[in-house]
Amino acid sequence: MRYVLALVAAVSFSPLVSAADSPNVLFIAVDDLACTLGCYGDRFAKTPNIDRLAASGVCFENAYNQLPLCNPTRASVMTGRRPDEIGVYDLDRHFRDQLPDVVTLPQVFQRHGYAAARVGKIYHYNVPASIGTNGFDDPPSWDLTVNPKGRDKDDESLVINAEPDRKISAALSWLAADGSDQQQTDGMIASEAIRLMQSYNDKPFFLGVGFFRPHTPYIAPKKYFDLYPLDSISLPYAPDDDRDDIPTAAFAHNCPIPNYNLDPLTLRKAIQAYYACVSFVDAQVGRLLTELEQSELADNTIVVLWSDHGYHLGEHNGIWQKRTLFEQSAKSPLIIRVPGANGNGTPCRRIVEFVDIYPTVVAAAGFQPADDLSGRDLAPLLADPLATWGGQAVTQVLRPADDRLATQVMGCSIRTDRYRYTEWAEGDQGVELYDHHSDPMEFHNLAVDPDSRIQAVIDDLKKRLRQKASGRIPNVPVNPARL
Repeated sequence: MRYVLALVAAVSFSPLVSAADSPNVLFIAVDDLACTLGCYGDRFAKTPNIDRLAASGVCFENAYNQLPLCNPTRASVMTGRRPDEIGVYDLDRHFRDQLPDVVTLPQVFQRHGYAAARVGKIYHYNVPASIGTNGFDDPPSWDLTVNPKGRDKDDESLVINAEPDRKISAALSWLAADGSDQQQTDGMIASEAIRLMQSYNDKPFFLGVGFFRPHTPYIAPKKYFDLYPLDSISLPYAPDDDRDDIPTAAFAHNCPIPNYNLDPLTLRKAIQAYYACVSFVDAQVGRLLTELEQSELADNTIVVLWSDHGYHLGEHNGIWQKRTLFEQSAKSPLIIRVPGANGNGTPCRRIVEFVDIYPTVVAAAGFQPADDLSGRDLAPLLADPLATWGGQAVTQVLRPADDRLATQVMGCSIRTDRYRYTEWAEGDQGVELYDHHSDPMEFHNLAVDPDSRIQAVIDDLKKRLRQKASGRIPNVPVNPARL
């Protein structure tokens, strides 16, 4: 009933302003995509299409999500608010449970006369189980939704599962698939998105396009696996004693054992499959960009590409997937191309947050962002990526009680230009400090036996962190099995 009423409200109001000559928005989300892209300095990745978007827009090289888990981070992006504000920490809770009347990003555009449509995964989905359905959607956000389902669903019985005790949704699992790109769900998503772009002739559009890969199972056509020969793949380096100074809570509950106890060859095959999916999705992004160019929409379309969070591929001697507050999980790709922006073509190294996406896109379209949003309009950096910014980013994650932790534990982390400071249960379950000027891979925890200078840094960052995120166990309903 809540959704029915909200949907009526979403489609019944009159536009606040005329939509004539307003820029379109192509809002591209990629599931579980780390910064494994050429434009982020990954020389192994073959991603020519996302790289060309970065070359024509602003690539934010230090953009951080608010919670590295699908549902919370997507809810945060789409509402422009932090997890503590929307009360979403797990895969089950909907942001409207706490904020029933919140205006989402696409709703802003609806109110300005736009067509708002979604193809694929923008809000949370259970992958791969919910492919082809609406997933955990927000109906008021959209006038139209399209949910393709490709042969990857039919081929799930062929998937290689390196961890048979886990479902393929959570395990390192993969398939070098037969058939064409367009037979896969993500290929169909690109095709449907192109069809919709071609259909909007009389009004501007906000089009959310959400790709499911490289989320597990890693499924892509065989030709993309061939781009990454196994003999060219190695596991990431870490010192043998890397884990000695890391608190127990820092390691995600879904990966408590280093490398899941899998052998190096299996791990290398998983990396191959992950990169194959990255290149597969890159090709689909390329199709969208080509359509914009050929249809002459590019000069009047804001393009945003983001991933819900980063992703581990064996760092720190065996961390995989998401749910950590290390750099590889907290940092995510973010590229924004606003037609005519002076900063287009120049990468930006300033620290930004994913809550900045909402006000930035609204302002770039010429509208006034609401005053109660948590983020900042990135317009100064779109105009000059080298501009003084003074940014800092806060990321948090909630751990369930298990055989390692007696109670739930909230972890909160703040990233500045130089440091990452992390607390677990407000410090009771551990503290971490990494100096990114000298230790970009976060191997040396300076919070262990700090001297007076380091303690002063910790005290300052702790104060700043507490202003943005609570380290306390939340009082909203949480499903421990879905954290």
